[in-house]
Amino acid sequence: MNKEIIFLIEESPEGGYAARALGHSIYTEGENMEELKHALVDAVKCHFE
Repeated sequence: MNKEIIFLIEESPEGGYAARALGHSIYTEGENMEELKHALVDAVKCHFE
């Protein structure tokens, strides 16, 4: 069963990007969008383990 998680992604004032899930306690950061994508996958896996 696939579920959808919506993330709010914002540019960080210090540089890079920050993402937080709406309705879940998931938050992560990345220096660029590619790094953020990998960090999001890891954060979601950790959250649901």
